[in-house]
Amino acid sequence: MSSSAQSYATHRRLFPIFHYIALPILLANVVVSVAHAIRQPAPYALWMVVLSIGLVAGIVANRASSLIVQNRLIALEMRLRLATTLPPELRARIPELGLRHLIGLRFAGDTELVDLVERCLRGELPTTDAVKRSVRNWRPDYIRA
Repeated sequence: MSSSAQSYATHRRLFPIFHYIALPILLANVVVSVAHAIRQPAPYALWMVVLSIGLVAGIVANRASSLIVQNRLIALEMRLRLATTLPPELRARIPELGLRHLIGLRFAGDTELVDLVERCLRGELPTTDAVKRSVRNWRPDYIRA
């Protein structure tokens, strides 16, 4: 958990092992492999370029897969939260909310959910970012991939 308060400006999360260690090292490896293959073209040098690109693709795909699963869980969590928080007339419209809405709404406090859901359903908040920017009472989420 973070010791500072989370807000729209500070809610994005960098995963240090991925963003500052693994990805930069693997990208540097691609550059080194390409430079070596240009200076000394040989089947093995070309294979090292292919392998280094494959490693970058693999680690990026792994990270993307984690984020996809996270988004599915957020959608499920938000549908459950909305089902217990919204009045009956809006509860029936939960399936009309897109993933982009559900992801943005997770940062809203219970007191402003009704207003934000209505705005989403009217088309006033078409993107995740628009929903997040509209949140006045930020509900932090520190447990993310």
